[in-house]
Amino acid sequence: MEMTEEALNNERLQAAARFKAFMMQNSTKTNFNLYDHLVRLLTKVMDERPENAVDVIEDMSRELKGSILQEKQDTLRDNPSSSSALLLAEQQKTLFKRAASGEGDHEEELVDSPLPNVAELAFFFEQAGVGLGKEEMQRIFLALKQLVDTQCLQRCRIWGKILGTQSNYLVAEGEFREGEGEEEESTEPSNEDEEREEESQEDKDEAELVEAADPPPKSTYKPPPPVPKEENHTGVNKFTYFVCQEPGMPWVRLPVVTPAQLTAARQIRSLFSGRLDVPVVSFPPFPGNEANYLRAQIARISAGTHVSPLGFYQFGEDEGEDEGLRDSFEENPNFEGIHVNEMAESLNLWVHHVQHILTQGRCVWVNITKKSADDVDEDAEEEEKEEEPDEPEPEIGPPLLTPLSEDAKIHDTPPWSSMISSYLIPQFSIAVLRSNLWPGAYAYASGKNFGNVYIGWGLKYIGEAYTPIMLPPPHSEYPSGPEITEAQDPSVEEEQALQAALEEQTAALEETEDLEEEDDDDG
Repeated sequence: MEMTEEALNNERLQAAARFKAFMMQNSTKTNFNLYDHLVRLLTKVMDERPENAVDVIEDMSRELKGSILQEKQDTLRDNPSSSSALLLAEQQKTLFKRAASGEGDHEEELVDSPLPNVAELAFFFEQAGVGLGKEEMQRIFLALKQLVDTQCLQRCRIWGKILGTQSNYLVAEGEFREGEGEEEESTEPSNEDEEREEESQEDKDEAELVEAADPPPKSTYKPPPPVPKEENHTGVNKFTYFVCQEPGMPWVRLPVVTPAQLTAARQIRSLFSGRLDVPVVSFPPFPGNEANYLRAQIARISAGTHVSPLGFYQFGEDEGEDEGLRDSFEENPNFEGIHVNEMAESLNLWVHHVQHILTQGRCVWVNITKKSADDVDEDAEEEEKEEEPDEPEPEIGPPLLTPLSEDAKIHDTPPWSSMISSYLIPQFSIAVLRSNLWPGAYAYASGKNFGNVYIGWGLKYIGEAYTPIMLPPPHSEYPSGPEITEAQDPSVEEEQALQAALEEQTAALEETEDLEEEDDDDG
């Protein structure tokens, strides 16, 4: 009876499985089998590619067995630790595990989830020659899903990637739901704070003893009042940012940014190390660590490079609000898109949709010279003595949705470069925008879709060699006067002449006093 072709194939597969199982039986003398040994041997032959492989195959097999047995028998040698790639693979394994949930929950998640379409963003930027690769973008997609599942976010997107000297930062931009995500500042003092307070109290006691013996001169310098930071969900703190070094590693929430940090970040240039807790060594000194510096640079890059097509966003119907003070907008439901060629040719068709950061370090100017009612009552007497300073002029920056054609150049370098992704198939091309002031910032527009991404070192183009700020001149310790002014020592003749003049003056005074006494006696 003839066997069918399907039955014959099944018999061959079963025979191959039995043969493989036989080869995978462990030896009674060693702890490995023939199948693994042949795999290692053939791999070694393919890697080394000896000239006469058939002549040296026995020696290579013997050396391979000896190396394995030697590692097993050596008890003084430490077992090799897991490589960083293996540890990262173990962490990223959790990204590919599907959470246990019902079918209804899964459908609701697909409809209401703030998870962005990273695959679409990666596709469009790939047409422009920008991106991180399909595999990494897929892992970033899964990492964002992990972030969305653990945080109460209303909106989330991949902001970009900032490169570092030791490791990099993946940055995600999120917006919490109303009433969620507010930062709570801890008020309980720690042990370190208590120790610092004790040390400062001891220093104060010593200073009081020294001052009682010899009071030092008091400084007349008064530091300027600090600029208050903008509240959450407003200005530079409108969005919340999360960073991680690799997809699968835990996301870390960055702190809010302050005006002092933004002002210092504009005056320094420092590469990122990839560690959030390291201090930033610079002059002028930066008020914070690398996490604060990273947050300040993210705010600056967002304010300068996040753009959208003209007409995609529009202001609300608040007619009474000044256009320059508007800080919110909405999508235009009637936006139909702009042709790609027009977007690539004219910068007037691109607008900024993130508020400009003023010199003060805020998006909305605040008058720091005004004092509260309590401060006015306490310092009423001092204000009477001192002259009131002139009222500062409020600073006003460019309003929202300002065209890119109004951006300033730096040393004759245009702030933007535009192009089309492909001239061979123009009907399927997209408009691409590249920032020259923040190298690594890109934007695309295709019909009703647009996107922004940043992949770079987090440094701004300045157009010339960087020169640190000069150190300020030292302040005078105390006002100079005749009692402390330095002068040349007098000669011997000058001292003798001065002494003779003083003696004559003393004698004249004594004669005048004697005459006055005689006149009093006669009277």
